[in-house]
This record gives sequence, structure tokens and C-alpha cells, in this order.
Amino acid sequence: MNDFYPAYLVGFLFWFSISMGCLGILMIQHLTGGNWGHGIRRPLEAASKTMPLMLVLFIPIVVFAGNLYSWTRPEEIAKLGDKTKYLNTTFFTVRGIAYFIIWTALAFILSKWSLEQDKTTTSDKAVDVAQKCRNVSGPGLLLCSLLVTFASFDWVMSLEPHWFSTIFGILFIGGCLLSSFSFMIIILSRIADREGVKGKITSKHFHDLGKFLLGMVMLWAYFNLSQLLIMWSANLPEEIIWYIHRRTGGWQYVGPALVVLHFAVPFLLLLSRALKKKPTILATVAGGLMIMHLVDLFWLVFPEFNGGVISPVSVVLTVVATGVIGAIWLGLFFRNLSSSPMIPVNDPYIPKEAVAHGH
Repeated sequence: MNDFYPAYLVGFLFWFSISMGCLGILMIQHLTGGNWGHGIRRPLEAASKTMPLMLVLFIPIVVFAGNLYSWTRPEEIAKLGDKTKYLNTTFFTVRGIAYFIIWTALAFILSKWSLEQDKTTTSDKAVDVAQKCRNVSGPGLLLCSLLVTFASFDWVMSLEPHWFSTIFGILFIGGCLLSSFSFMIIILSRIADREGVKGKITSKHFHDLGKFLLGMVMLWAYFNLSQLLIMWSANLPEEIIWYIHRRTGGWQYVGPALVVLHFAVPFLLLLSRALKKKPTILATVAGGLMIMHLVDLFWLVFPEFNGGVISPVSVVLTVVATGVIGAIWLGLFFRNLSSSPMIPVNDPYIPKEAVAHGH
């Protein structure tokens, strides 16, 4: 039963990372414009609007925090000193609820305005709506980056309360963006031939998304390598203990597997221009990266449990928890996706010929 709580946390983090990453990409797309985003705008909005569900799924983490976080236990509280001002159940809960309220508000505001833009009758009104989205997306992106950083500290890094990494928040954000671009590629490959979308999504769009995916693979690797080099060069006991826990109990094989399958192999594959233009193959690579993202989260969470040893039960429970949460999440996602037009036709920053012909 003790394996259930971290398994649930891993499943929660996996689907949360997609919701959060999609919200971030949505705001980036509003700020930058460009043809690359018009095919995924609605899937991004649908994924972002699952934030209320993630808030509900966050409740068990609060309720069973004592089974996950050592800083909730009296014997550990005495060792934390001033950290207890931040690491306490009440403040943990309040912060989590505040995060989700802000993320939900941003997701629904941007989605509402995007749908209003579809109904505009003049180009001036469409430009006004687009400017409103930009005005919110700029500060919203900065705020979300800050909140996700704190959320990663709260939900993952505090599993080992005496360990800290100033780059951990950026590392977590990189994982969110990587998993979200992977998910968008898979979804776009499935809907590209649907009525209303067919002919408007071409290999050029997949090529653009493939380039973003390659960039995210490199970014994830860079952040992880940076954290490792900084801590190993300093060689401070309170910092390197995190890596020492991941060099025994079977974890010594997971780290190299992440290097090979989460970076080296997809990096080499995504260098191919031809591959990035083939939706089926690109979606297969993206699916592999999503699986490795789950393994990465498993690697971040589980070494703090079971005496630092991998157990088959923990693997099975993680797969089951991720699958069950995923079934609920995907149900809401597809419901959100089906409730609005698949293509934003009146965005003034997307050339009309791109909407008409997919160029």
C-alpha cells in the first residue's frame, strides 16, 4: 500500500505536466504568432482547460501528504528548523489551491477570447481580441513560470526536504514543455485527416513541431547535465546525496537509460528533416518521449521510497495510476476539444493562405 501514494503522485505529475505545458505553449503562441500554432491552438486550449480536473486530483495528495512527505512528521519537523515556515501542511495546501486558481483562470480566459475571435466580423475586432490575448499572455507566462517552479519545489523536491537545487524548477518546466509538444504531435497526427482540418495541416506543420520537439529534447538534456555538473563539482554532502540515492537499488540503470532513450536516440532521429515531415513516424518518436518522461518522473519520485530500491509493485502501480488518471484526463480533453471549431480562422497573425492551404 505504501507504493500507491508515490505511484499516484507520479501519475498526477505526468498529466499535470501536459496540462501545464500546453498552457505555456498556448501563451507562447499568442505572443509570437506564426503558422506553427494554428493547427494546435484548439488542442492546446482543450488541454489547458483540464486544470480544474487537476485541482480535484490534487486533493488526494493533500489528504495523504503524511504518506508522501517526511516534513509532515513530528520527528522530521524538529530537524528542519526555519524550513518549517514554508514546509507545513497548511501553507502547502494554500499554495497548491492558489496555483490552480491562477492557472485555471488563465486557461479559460484565453480560450474564451480565442472563441470570441472566431465570431468577429471585422479585422479590427479580430486584432483587438488578439492584442488582449497577448496582453494577458506576456505577464501570464512569467507568472506561470514562477508558479511552476514553486510547485516543483513543493510536490517533488520536498520529497527529500534537506536537498535543494536552484535549477530544479527550470528542469521541471523543460519536462512539461517536452511532454506537451509530444502530446500535440500525437493529437495532430490523429486529427489531420478529420473533416474541417484535412488539407489545412500539412507536412510543413509537422516539420515545425518536430523542430520544437528537438529543441525541447536538447533543453531537457542541458538542464539535467547542468544540475549534475554544478552539484558534482561542488561535492557538498547535502547536494550530492540526491544522486547517491540514484546510484543503487536498480536506479543506476535507469539514469543511463534516460540518457540514451530520453536524449541520444530521439536527438539523432529528430535531426532528420525527412522524419519530421512524416506524421506517423514523428508521432511514434513523440510517443516514445512521453513514455520516457513518465520514466523520468518515476526516477525523480520513487528513490525516496522503499528504501531506495526499485520494486515491480511500484512499477505496476505507477502504470495503473497513470492509466486511470489518463483515462479521466483524456475524456475531459476530448470533450473540450469537440466543443469548439478545430481551426482558429480569424487570427490576424496567421496568414489567410496558411489557414486555407496549410502553407
